Amino acid sequence: MTVFCGIDWAENHHDVAMVDEAGQLLAKRRISDDAAGYRLLLDLLAEHGDTPEQPIPVAIETSRGLLVAALRTGKRPVFAINPLAAARYRDRHGVSRKKSDPGDALVLANILRTDMHAHRPLPADTDQARAIAVLARAQQDAVWNRQQLVNQVRSLLREYYPAALDAFLGKQFGLARAEARTVLAAAPTPASAAQLSLPQLRAALRRAGRQRGIDAEAERLRQVFRADYARQPSAVEDAMGHQLVALVGQLNASCVAADELAEAVEAQFRQHPDAEIILSFPGLGVQLGARVLAEIGDDRTRFADARGLKAYAGSAPVTRASGKKRHVGRRFIKNNRLITAGFLWAFSALRASPGADAHYRRRREHGDWHAQAQRHLLNRMIGQLHHCLQTRQLFDEDHAFTSSSTDLAVAA
Repeated sequence: MTVFCGIDWAENHHDVAMVDEAGQLLAKRRISDDAAGYRLLLDLLAEHGDTPEQPIPVAIETSRGLLVAALRTGKRPVFAINPLAAARYRDRHGVSRKKSDPGDALVLANILRTDMHAHRPLPADTDQARAIAVLARAQQDAVWNRQQLVNQVRSLLREYYPAALDAFLGKQFGLARAEARTVLAAAPTPASAAQLSLPQLRAALRRAGRQRGIDAEAERLRQVFRADYARQPSAVEDAMGHQLVALVGQLNASCVAADELAEAVEAQFRQHPDAEIILSFPGLGVQLGARVLAEIGDDRTRFADARGLKAYAGSAPVTRASGKKRHVGRRFIKNNRLITAGFLWAFSALRASPGADAHYRRRREHGDWHAQAQRHLLNRMIGQLHHCLQTRQLFDEDHAFTSSSTDLAVAA
């Protein structure tokens, strides 16, 4: 007898439902969100025929967490059903719009019973690839958080401290530089900055890790801080200085977290068997390559062909046709992390690969906007990456960009 399982998960408990191939409810149970509850779930699956050779497929509305980790032991297929899709399936069983946790578990089980072929199970990535995904996504989040804090600091400085903007925004990394953060923490107001002496500035630069040109940089900063700028009232300026100190403290912690996570990503990524192939592609460094690997995984059966990977990344166009109307445009449903890394990859490849640069310029001459040309280049390079990973080959510039007629194919 074929059995299907659906789980409606929550924070403290989970509802489980099992049905057979005819839709008959075989069992339902509410389990706790702890080790005892997970053991109860596995025992319940075993009672209804779950074996290592023929595991019972499970549908759930999330792809992460301890419950999913417990379910993914062995070769059990776990299907992460989109909550919006599950809501649409719920309407098939009744028009009253009633909703309950046990009912949702039953709906999820019936999704597998009727349409399991239309849904994709979680990829069978290795533990190493999943660990890289955790670190790469955390590092990317830390970078985004750092940039948000930099934007907040910049916005605050514009209101009362324009000298700091003139002093650091023209430098690489701007306000995220260790020198900028150290000086702003030592002098959070224009009044305190104007009183800084050359020895104090030199000491601050050394604390930030600067080793060359300290005297010249200290002299430049003193001139900037003592120039004539508009000022807020003293009390308001002091209050904003306290706010700046708090933001700089958060920014320091964010910068440290991003750097430490970057080191962890590099250590894990370089040990992966796919790292050498990914790093052979122009424009892909360790951090960007780790982000790409984190999103595509190392399950070679996950995508049937390169088109599936391109659609998942959002680089392939999508066609919407109805009657005489036909529109070819970009995809809105995609892996947002992968497409973000992909655009950085395509942009970096323009300088690292003559073929990629020529491809991009031909697309621009063909009439594409910058984003369209970049997406077209990314679409082609993702196809090349899929081929190289499947065949275990390194990127070859001479074979990657050979046909100009292919470059002029119409794509969004």
